[in-house]
Amino acid sequence: MHNTCHRVGHGPHAVIVLHGWFGDANAFSPMEAGLDGGAFSYVFMDNRGYGGMRGAEGEYSMDEVARDALALADALGFATFSVIGHSMGGMALERLALLAPLRLRKLVAVAPVPCCGVAFDAAARATFLAAADSVAARRAIIDRSTGGRLPATWLDWKAQYSWESSDPAAFAAYFLAWSETDFSEEIKAACVELPLLALVGEHDPRFDAALMRRTYLSWYPQARLEVLGNAGHYPMNETPLALAASIEAFLTEKN
Repeated sequence: MHNTCHRVGHGPHAVIVLHGWFGDANAFSPMEAGLDGGAFSYVFMDNRGYGGMRGAEGEYSMDEVARDALALADALGFATFSVIGHSMGGMALERLALLAPLRLRKLVAVAPVPCCGVAFDAAARATFLAAADSVAARRAIIDRSTGGRLPATWLDWKAQYSWESSDPAAFAAYFLAWSETDFSEEIKAACVELPLLALVGEHDPRFDAALMRRTYLSWYPQARLEVLGNAGHYPMNETPLALAASIEAFLTEKN
């Protein structure tokens, strides 16, 4: 068994895409019209407990996501591939960089959770924990993470989408995994030489440029930062074509 996935394109450059806490394999669909399927093969993977993997048992850890991505690459015959990770998928991307650095081409971390995890105050942690069983709590988190500036109708839709595309137990476990996991010392020691692009939205209050400079840009010798205008934590929804353009410009560059 390997994780369910959604594929766009059949080009020679394979790219595995890891979704965030509120997503699934189809969460990137608004940007698909901007992707070059002749140059790339994008494979959007469902984590265990999400999308087509709802009901799948697991430990719901970042290491498991990374290992599942590697198994999916094997099943699809990808000897080498690039990785895109959104939000908690950014942390899983870093795990993958430790597991199989020689098979990876480039890393694209979109509004990513860094490998040191995230420190929450008690009130924020309670809100995030409550989100496993509350659409309203999910909506509040989505609203804050996009700068409190998006249409109410979209916030309702995104919270409901998340509710319907994930198992509550897996959703709760992944929160603890991405907030409390810390393998930053391993990343620093490994000195991963892969090209990495950190993409953040200008309206994202937590996963911002300052955090990227303290983490990804400090720990990866070939990392660089790009701030997406008019986006918060979900650029694949907020500025989908700009996100696709930034990703493909980076993936197309000669090393």
